[in-house]
Amino acid sequence: MAGSDATPMAGGDATPRVAGGSAAGWAGRWRAWRRSRPFWGGLLVALGGAEILVTLRAPLPVILHVGPQGLAGYLVPVILLLCGVLLLAHPPQRLFYALVSLVLALVSWLTSNLGGFFVGMLLALVGGCLAFAWTPVKAHRRATEAAHSG
Repeated sequence: MAGSDATPMAGGDATPRVAGGSAAGWAGRWRAWRRSRPFWGGLLVALGGAEILVTLRAPLPVILHVGPQGLAGYLVPVILLLCGVLLLAHPPQRLFYALVSLVLALVSWLTSNLGGFFVGMLLALVGGCLAFAWTPVKAHRRATEAAHSG
């Protein structure tokens, strides 16, 4: 094959590998992307919103009606899910999205089956706190260099 080489495996097989597309390079790019944004916070907020949304469609004997139902019951988890995705997609606005997700996680207690039976609400609260506390790596490096030079 042109532009590729073969890597011998433990069983003696040779697996083709495209030049410049090694697994270590892909893992390094994934790690750099993940560290450049509040990954775990956004993931937990999105999972919390999805869990609350799923509990709204639970079978009838499982559903617990507390607080106003209807549009607010569906709007809160959808916006939580959207905040989780936006935390991953647009990290410069992380403080706004984190605060919105924290408020909506608390509001879900009243609007969405006690916050998705506590699980979704707790996931969204922990994710919002992680996203709020996250700082970019570059800012941390500049602060450390300024502290050492001064």
